[in-house]
Amino acid sequence: MPPEIELRDIVKKFPGVVANNHISLSVEKGEIRALVGENGAGKTTLMRILYGLYQPDEGDILIRGQKVVFHSSLDAIRAGLGMVHQHFMLFPSLNVFENVIYGSEPTQFGLIDRTAARRRVEELVEQYGLYVDPDANVGQLPVGVRQRVEIIKTLYRNASILILDEPTAVLTPQEKDDLFKILRRLAENGKTIIFITHKLREVLEISDNATVLRDGAVTTTLRTADTTREEIARHMVGRDVVLRVTKPPREPGEVVLQVQDLTVNNNLRRVAVKGVSLEVRAGEIVGVAGVAGNGQTELIEALTGLRSPASGRILLHDNDIIRASVAARRRAGVAYVPEDRAHVGLALDARLSENLLMGYERQPEFSRRGLLDFNAVREHAQQLIAQYGIKTANYLEAAAHLSGGNLQKGVVARELDHRAPLLIAEQPTRGVDVASIEFIHQQLIDYRMRGHAILLVSAELSEILSLSDRILVMYEGRVVGEVASAQATEQGLGLLMTGGQREPPLTPPSQGGEDLVARAS
Repeated sequence: MPPEIELRDIVKKFPGVVANNHISLSVEKGEIRALVGENGAGKTTLMRILYGLYQPDEGDILIRGQKVVFHSSLDAIRAGLGMVHQHFMLFPSLNVFENVIYGSEPTQFGLIDRTAARRRVEELVEQYGLYVDPDANVGQLPVGVRQRVEIIKTLYRNASILILDEPTAVLTPQEKDDLFKILRRLAENGKTIIFITHKLREVLEISDNATVLRDGAVTTTLRTADTTREEIARHMVGRDVVLRVTKPPREPGEVVLQVQDLTVNNNLRRVAVKGVSLEVRAGEIVGVAGVAGNGQTELIEALTGLRSPASGRILLHDNDIIRASVAARRRAGVAYVPEDRAHVGLALDARLSENLLMGYERQPEFSRRGLLDFNAVREHAQQLIAQYGIKTANYLEAAAHLSGGNLQKGVVARELDHRAPLLIAEQPTRGVDVASIEFIHQQLIDYRMRGHAILLVSAELSEILSLSDRILVMYEGRVVGEVASAQATEQGLGLLMTGGQREPPLTPPSQGGEDLVARAS
């Protein structure tokens, strides 16, 4: 039988960039194929071509031996493809089940059968353990819950070929294990799965074979049972990779952020944060762990000025900023890396140089008498592009043309560059490759060592364990536990995150740093 998917000599060019350079690969029916590579290697572009979102400049697509031309994703869906995107393709004004059924609505007497639609979504939610309220408005959901909606959307259409772009980015270890069980069951039932990920441990855990891209070309395809994380990483970056986070000891200094009995409501006017108190000191990284939807988003929005708390106090260097605007908080010394870079952290239609300056354009070094100094803006952008290894045609390129990982590096670069006393970082390495993870982690540790305070929120427990000095766990809007990172494990934190009790004793991580190839990846 012919391969389920075959790509032949696919070429895709953007201004100044060859995203896909004569890429060929084939995937068999029932196979789970990992697609890995550094940011900007061309993975997502290739899959968007397969899904009909982009048209190739050259090359052919064959599905079950038949040449096809997809003019849109609707053509791909009709051919049995489904895709879960890294940046969600959802309608924020619709609720969950309306998003899931969009384009495939059940009807009765010529009208949409909303009862049947909701029932089918409930069945999928229960069957696959992707718990979400079918009636919830998607625009009011945290990022992690929106991810589940995307997965449900794909399952609803019973696609025979599934493309998943970083699907575990916001899942706990337990949720990731459940997802992998689902994927294996789908593969056993003849579904073909392409799994884009930066997490090398996941490549070995879930895939049958791994195709590695570098600079828009295939460097190798490996049978995962016969390879290692180190070998995959070497093919990704073109050199041996030994990534370690070394976190030197440091005594915390004065209290920079103090939160006292903070209560915050969500968009439905229900209490999402229930009397939370915490503090972060200079030279300290405090991690916040929790399953998406347990109040982390509302907590961070309250701290950054994006949401008004119902009660409590937020003190920055003993000054209460609870009523201060976003701009006033940034001037007071709050930097912020948001979890939703596309909608909160960036203006995708603006130039990269403008995004690297956003929020700081009124500082004297960038403006004179109310007008931007374009030479200073250019020099600033070029410096950060070089320092953070942002892959772009030039500083004038629209942010929308960059890969997700390079956009993330741009947001991190902008926020760290201004040396604010407090950095609030949500998912700082979401969607970036192993080399970039190591670089960003080192930047955060250096920031800590220079005496800045960092509040870190991450769905990656390995990241929380590697970087944090103390770890707070949120469950149902409350801080239910505080653990020193040296005494924490993923399993123990996972229990707290789901409302259970910590299992003593907790084994401390290895001395001298964390091996990111073995752990964070």
